[in-house]
Amino acid sequence: MNTEAILATNLLPLIIYFGAILFITAVMLGGAYFLGQRHHAKAADEPFESGVVPTGDVHIRFSVHFYLLAIFFVIFDMESVFLFAWSVALQEAGWSGFIEALIFIGILIATLIYLGAIGALDWRTRRQRIDTSNNNRQ
Repeated sequence: MNTEAILATNLLPLIIYFGAILFITAVMLGGAYFLGQRHHAKAADEPFESGVVPTGDVHIRFSVHFYLLAIFFVIFDMESVFLFAWSVALQEAGWSGFIEALIFIGILIATLIYLGAIGALDWRTRRQRIDTSNNNRQ
């Protein structure tokens, strides 16, 4: 066989698979369009969350502390994954791996202490901090 015939033979399953994907997608989207309900009621266009009608504005300004908490969670969660991988390979790592893991944990603890020292973990507003410091002086 020549190379073009081999290439066509190898591509045929891929072309059939791609065609099947397109067909199934068209059937699902078309079926939902033709079989779905069509009604226009006032309540149908309103957002609905767990049986509670929403109130207020959806554009709420969140404090940057929520973002910081999410970043801290991702960072420390990934580091726990590294520690889990280290614990699986504890025998192969030996004492040098144990010492490296202790250094890694020490860096994590130092990072938490630093974050606490600069106030990154303090969720109080500026007003609450001022009120607390005034109460401590009295």
